[in-house]
Amino acid sequence: MKPLPPLFCVLALAACSGKPPEPQAKPAQQVATPFDEMKKAEQRAKDVQKTVDQQAEEQRKQIEAQSQ
Repeated sequence: MKPLPPLFCVLALAACSGKPPEPQAKPAQQVATPFDEMKKAEQRAKDVQKTVDQQAEEQRKQIEAQSQ
């Protein structure tokens, strides 16, 4: 029973040694999230809306040109 406390002290000192921690592996590239597909769909919708707006503007200009 008497050698147990010094043994615990030695183990505690060994566990608290000044060794630097091993570098952890860098995280993988961006992890896919459930929102990625929603963001892609939203961006596609915005792009389609831009195209529709451009075509509507061109059509409006053509109508104005014909009416003059």
